[in-house]
Amino acid sequence: MDTRIAKFAIGQVVKHRIFPFRGVIFDVDPVFANTEEWWLSIPEAVRPRKDQPFYHLLAENDQSSFVAYVSEQNLLPEDGDEPVSHPQTNLIFDEFRAGRYQLRPRITH
Repeated sequence: MDTRIAKFAIGQVVKHRIFPFRGVIFDVDPVFANTEEWWLSIPEAVRPRKDQPFYHLLAENDQSSFVAYVSEQNLLPEDGDEPVSHPQTNLIFDEFRAGRYQLRPRITH
């Protein structure tokens, strides 16, 4: 299976192509890396291909904040310069500048 270069980057704000939510990317899988049960729970008519990047998002809609796992084919870049109001953004990202989140420096040993 060929892996593709991810179209979107960590810290980028995106929106879902079909469902009304947006979020900031905090991780990327080069191909599908969730459970088969999760994948099969998606209606077949809209089920994404597995051979593409999948993105982990700190997501939000009008009612709540949540973590989402979304295929590249279902994401669009967000127009505008509004930060995401997910309560966990400050755990991963340092600041929001020029429409993009900057990762916090990591302490390792």
